[in-house]
Amino acid sequence: MNFQPRASHFIDGEYVEDANGAALEVIYPATGEVIARLHSATPAIIDKALNSAKNAQAAWAALSGTERGRILRRASDIMRERNYDLSVLETHDTGKPIQETTVADATSGADALEYFGGLAASLTGEHIPLGGGDFVYTIREALGVCVGIGAWNYPTQIACWKGAPALACGNTMVFKPSETTPLSALKVAEILVEAGAPKGVYNVIQGYGDVGASLVTDPRVAKVSLTGSVPTGRKVYAAAADGMKHVTMELGGKSPMIVFEDADIENAVSGAILGNFYSSGQVCSNGTRVFVQKGIKEAFLKRLSERLVNAKIGDPMDEDVSFGPMVSKNQMNIALSYIEKGKAEGARLIIGGERIDRDGYYLQPTVFADVTDNMTIAREEIFGPVMSVLDFETEEEVMTRANDTEFGLAAGVFTNDLTRAHRIVAGFEAGTCYINTYNLAPVEAPFGGSKMSGVGRENSKLAINHFSEMKTVYVSMNDVEAPY
Repeated sequence: MNFQPRASHFIDGEYVEDANGAALEVIYPATGEVIARLHSATPAIIDKALNSAKNAQAAWAALSGTERGRILRRASDIMRERNYDLSVLETHDTGKPIQETTVADATSGADALEYFGGLAASLTGEHIPLGGGDFVYTIREALGVCVGIGAWNYPTQIACWKGAPALACGNTMVFKPSETTPLSALKVAEILVEAGAPKGVYNVIQGYGDVGASLVTDPRVAKVSLTGSVPTGRKVYAAAADGMKHVTMELGGKSPMIVFEDADIENAVSGAILGNFYSSGQVCSNGTRVFVQKGIKEAFLKRLSERLVNAKIGDPMDEDVSFGPMVSKNQMNIALSYIEKGKAEGARLIIGGERIDRDGYYLQPTVFADVTDNMTIAREEIFGPVMSVLDFETEEEVMTRANDTEFGLAAGVFTNDLTRAHRIVAGFEAGTCYINTYNLAPVEAPFGGSKMSGVGRENSKLAINHFSEMKTVYVSMNDVEAPY
C-alpha cells in the first residue's frame, strides 16, 4: 500500500503542495522506516487555507441544517465503507494494532459525522414570551472559521470530533494534524468533498508548532479547538484569548482509578488494562494512578500480571496482535525515562520496564507497585504503557489523594456498592467519570476535563454550544416610553 499522499495539504477541495515548507517525514513506528514525506505549511499555504475557509463560510452557513447534515451523514457512510483501508492507514500513521484501529478510530470518526449530521437540522433558537405582548426570539449562528489542532494518538477521530460539530453549525474549518501523524486527516477532507461538502469547507494543512501558532493568532479565525498537552494548551489558550476567540481545550491528565475490596477483580483488572495499556498507554484520559484497597492489593497485582503476559506484542498489521509500538522514538524514550525515575524513587517493578528487542519503538507493558503520591510517576503524565499502583485503606483517604493533582480529565471507581460508587464520582474533581468500566467515549456523551485538563466539552449536544453563538432579538409590540 502506498502511503504517500498526492500532496501535503488539502485546500479548497483539492491537494496543494509547496515544497518550500520544512520537510516532514512520516515514520512507521513498528519498523522505524519512512513511509511518506510531506512539507510543513508555508505562510502562503496558511493564507490560502484561511482564505478558502473564509470565502466558503457564508454560503455553507446559508444552507439549511438538513442539507449540511445530509452531507455529514454521507461522509459517515463512506467512512464506514472504507473502514479497513482507513484503519490500515491509521495503523501505519500511529503504530496502533489493526485489531484496535478497525474498531476505535475511523469508526469513531464516522460516529461523530453521523451524530452531528443528524443533529444539524435540529439547531434552532427559541421564542420567549414577555409581558404586554412583547417577545424575544433567538437565532443560533455559526462562529465563522474554526481552527482544529489535533494530537497524534487518535488522528482520524480527532479530525472528525472537531470537524463534525463545527460543520454542522455552519462553520468552516482549517485542521492541522500533529506533525507525527499527518496522513489520516487528508482522507477525512477527501471524503467530505466526495460526500458533497463545498470547496473550502474543510481544509487540512500540515506543520509544526509554528504553523499552529500562526493559525491561532490570525484575525480570520473565530474559534480554536485543541487536543494536546497542558503546556501546549497554556500557550494556545493565551494566544487565542488575546484575540477574544472561542476556545475548546482537551488536554492531558493523571487520572485516578479506585478499586475497592468489594470490586469484581476481573472487571477491575480489565479496566486497569484498558486505562493504561490500550494504544500502548497513549490515551489522555488514562487512569494511570490505580488506587487499590490494601485487602486485595496482592490479589489484584497477581491477576494483573497473569493477564499482561497474554498481551500479544508484534507486527501491528497482524490481527492477533493486541499491543503495538509507541508512536515515536521520542515518546518511547520519554516513557523509558519515567520508568528509570520510578525505579530510582523506590517503586517496586512488578512487570515490564524494558524496551523490547526488535525494530520499531516497542516498550513492555510496565507496572509499578508500592507507589507513593509524591513519586514522579504518580505526579506527571507519562503517556506511555506505565501503570502506578498505590495502596489505600479508607474512602475518605483515597478521595483526598485522588483529587490531589492539577489535572482533572477523567476518574474511575470499581465497587459493587453502587451507593458508594455514586458518592465517589460526585466527589471526583474530573470532567469524565466511570463506574465499573473505563475509557469509553461515545459521541452521544460529553467528553472533557476540569482544572488544568481543559476547557469546554467535545461531543454530545454540548459541543454545539462551543461551535455556535446565540443572537437575541427583542421585539416590541408596544409604544416606546422614554423619561424625556
